[in-house]
Amino acid sequence: MNPSPTSLVSTLDAPLPPTCAQPAPAISTDALPAPAPAKGGRYAQLPLLAGRSFIPLGLFARLPLAMLTVGALTLVTAVTGSYAVGGAAAGAVGIGSALGAPVLGVLADRLGQRGVLLVSAIANTVAIVALILTAYLIPGVHDLAAAVPVLAAAFVAGVSCPQVGPLARVRWMALTSRTSGSGTRAAGNSADLDTALSYESTADELTFVLGPALVGILASLLAPWLPLALAAALTVVLVPAFAVHPTHLAVVRTTKRRPAGPAAGHAAGPAPTTAEDNHRETRTAAQRVKTFAAVALPVLAMVCMGTFFGSTQTALSSFSASFATSELAGLLYAVMGLSSAAAALSVAYWPRRFTVNTRWIACAALMAGFASLLLLPSTALPMVLVLLVLGLPVGPLMVTVFAIGGLVAPAGKLGTVMTALASGIVAGTALGSSVAGQLAQNFGYSTAFLVPVCAATALFLLGTAAAVVLRQRGKRTAAAA
Repeated sequence: MNPSPTSLVSTLDAPLPPTCAQPAPAISTDALPAPAPAKGGRYAQLPLLAGRSFIPLGLFARLPLAMLTVGALTLVTAVTGSYAVGGAAAGAVGIGSALGAPVLGVLADRLGQRGVLLVSAIANTVAIVALILTAYLIPGVHDLAAAVPVLAAAFVAGVSCPQVGPLARVRWMALTSRTSGSGTRAAGNSADLDTALSYESTADELTFVLGPALVGILASLLAPWLPLALAAALTVVLVPAFAVHPTHLAVVRTTKRRPAGPAAGHAAGPAPTTAEDNHRETRTAAQRVKTFAAVALPVLAMVCMGTFFGSTQTALSSFSASFATSELAGLLYAVMGLSSAAAALSVAYWPRRFTVNTRWIACAALMAGFASLLLLPSTALPMVLVLLVLGLPVGPLMVTVFAIGGLVAPAGKLGTVMTALASGIVAGTALGSSVAGQLAQNFGYSTAFLVPVCAATALFLLGTAAAVVLRQRGKRTAAAA
């Protein structure tokens, strides 16, 4: 059953979940008792926490985001006949989303998720329609300067894109932060949160599979504008439904902290500065630098992950055009996504001694090695086999990076960090699409496939750096997920 709106009561003082390094929203256990253990495995507990409708709603409400970048690439490339302009349009979507997602995350933390999601759903629907219309105003144009209208529409569509996935993670962290009546942490909450985050990464993978595949099917069989039209329809219907789902009441709004000082209306001179105050300020500044470094590494990793995705999609478009049509790239890309999603789902059952540090480094190393195989195929069947193998380390790496993001997120900034990670993927997708598009246009698809190889190598280097940073933060963080 879905929890009723009146049963979800938020408090300002929230307990720390075991797998998160920041306070999470709390829920009154008197109003919402902890669900009984579910039969059928760890994933069977999730519908009892959030309600049966939340999982499919959250899954399909994030599908338009996965369709938007590839849909813009496919539409603009088909209309203009230029991979460079198509890649630039996809890049504009990604850049807009990368800039808009953290802003939407901050607004959701302070104003509540419901209102922010409702407004962004309407704005994004209008922007997608504008993108479709402007694309057909510049047919056959190969010059980027002449494509400014469609690039501007793509940018606005990216800025206004609802951040369903990151905000769903925030809701899961709120729902799993309940305590028992005795005041101790309810048994199994840590496992529930691990399972929920693993599911969320799998849901992201599935949408990144369904999105390009749906774009490829609709564009190749019907019309290149139809995928974006479907994305607009899904946005205006499903995102508002997700916004008003009762789980949004579990999330506590972040309030601005008032600086300590004399009471309002009383003038006071500056307080004397002592050596202890200077030491405290120095220590606080050092802590902020360390926290920034710890958060920046997973964000940069998501940028590299998005670069891997975007460059692979664009290179596959050029590859498929060499023997069929570019629209088939979505179907080829879906092969990698399917194996990636299956592997991500298995992470919830991996042994805890296989720490996040080890997972990151091992999966990134496999990605770099398997990505080099993209340079070998010249026909569809060998490419399908390569993509099937290549997807195996991708899903677990996404789960790992999101888990690390939750671990290192500072207090009161969980929504911001989650949206930053998601926007990193989109920004990287834009970067990868743009770079690979230029390379494919000028040198062919073989050169474009070097971009995902470089992105996977960068992920390995970031994983090595993250291992050092996390060890400095303590062994507890390294073994928490």
